[in-house]
Amino acid sequence: MSINKNRIAGAGKQVAGATREAAGKLVGDKSLELSGKVEKTAGKVQSAVGKATAKIKDRAKK
Repeated sequence: MSINKNRIAGAGKQVAGATREAAGKLVGDKSLELSGKVEKTAGKVQSAVGKATAKIKDRAKK
């Protein structure tokens, strides 16, 4: 399966979101924690889109 921009960007968002979420928990900032969770979820969705796109392209090549 090929890697595309959505999968890479999604993984980056997941890492950034997890970091922001952890920082929010550490300092007790619920807003920061929530924004981290949102970003992490958006990254998971973007990664899933990239994975689906790659599968479709791989199947089209066969």
